[in-house]
Amino acid sequence: MEVGCGAIIPLTSYQRADVESPARFQWDCWARQTGKSFTKALRRLLRGLARRRTQILLSAGERQSLELMLKVRRHCEALRIASRFHRNLFLEGTRFRRLTIELPGGVRIIGLPANPLTARGFTGDVLLDEFAMHRDDRAIWAAVFPAVLRGDGELDVASTPKGAGNVFAALRDNPLFRRTVVTLEDAMAAGLPADAQALRAAMADEELFRQEFGCDFLEPGGAFLTAGRIAAVEDPAPVAADEPDGLVRGADELYCGVDIGRVRDLTVFWVLQRCEDVLVTRMVRCSADEPFRRQREVLRAVLSLRGLRRCCIDAGGMGMPLAEEAEEAFGSARVERVIFTPAVKDELATRLRLRVEEGTIRIPADAAIRADWLSIRRSVSPCGPPRYTAGGDGGNGDRFWAACLAVRAAEQGGGGPAEMLCGRGLRFSRAGIW
Repeated sequence: MEVGCGAIIPLTSYQRADVESPARFQWDCWARQTGKSFTKALRRLLRGLARRRTQILLSAGERQSLELMLKVRRHCEALRIASRFHRNLFLEGTRFRRLTIELPGGVRIIGLPANPLTARGFTGDVLLDEFAMHRDDRAIWAAVFPAVLRGDGELDVASTPKGAGNVFAALRDNPLFRRTVVTLEDAMAAGLPADAQALRAAMADEELFRQEFGCDFLEPGGAFLTAGRIAAVEDPAPVAADEPDGLVRGADELYCGVDIGRVRDLTVFWVLQRCEDVLVTRMVRCSADEPFRRQREVLRAVLSLRGLRRCCIDAGGMGMPLAEEAEEAFGSARVERVIFTPAVKDELATRLRLRVEEGTIRIPADAAIRADWLSIRRSVSPCGPPRYTAGGDGGNGDRFWAACLAVRAAEQGGGGPAEMLCGRGLRFSRAGIW
């Protein structure tokens, strides 16, 4: 972008559109590493000069305020705009520092840490930088509007999401605001140099990655999967069998997940079939208080299916003997024992959620399955992996975890031919001695 004196500031298409936008009210949900503060600092600098109006930049804290104002100062230097930078000026009666840049024509840019006290007493255009991170955001919102409304002031509200219970999230549906959403993927498509896979691996938390880089508004304490997302992958046709004998004869590319229970929990067999890029549910078998002898028979029947490529079995607690027997009989290439640690649960749940969000899994339209999946809650602790619990009327989430295990089996690929097949006993066609 060329701005005066032949100075050029390189901008992507979405950055240029933001800087040049004439909108009075803007709501901008941009991912981390997409140049949000860089762009907003340039926008407010140029809009302030064009409108000859004071610009008030409210940041989440004092450090963030200094960083934002340094960006404004660097823009002034790049564009050869005369400026004078004042820092370490304290607001009277408070402990907050006020940073000021004086520009030609009496224009001032004032940087403040976000606080209802600092937001009052000024008139001008306003930028709420990283507004989702502001403490007392409702009080700040109430203090800011009088400053904006006088003299046809402009208001930019920009942030990366931080949950769905704040003013920034509430403003996304406000029709008065020009609305922009820029994910990391959008920014890379526009030419931003970034390595999404490296960032994903470094963060090691898929849900937080979707929040910070995918602009996903997480629901604290809410369902891990929403009803809308579950409904989008439900198949109303009764395509899922409830016993191995009900599976289509000769079906290929089958993958199974088994969550073991007995009295309080269900034992659930979940069988998926790969149909191109989609995993289609072919069997869901649930049993309660069923003898282990019968569970063993069903497991062997499933593992004996010619088209079954791989099976992941819950091998914790009472599931350990069944999982060990199955691995010994059919081989580790065909059977995987899975211990439900917090880290493993996070990996399993994330795999399934991605399938649901991509629409690459189909499940029966069944009330019990829906309740089970909706019951799963995810909570993040200060240290260690997230925790998953089941609440509401969905039981222990057994149908959810069986489906997670089946998805894991499918995504790890086929295990090759079975090392042993267990069939029924020989039967003679007639009586007599041969």
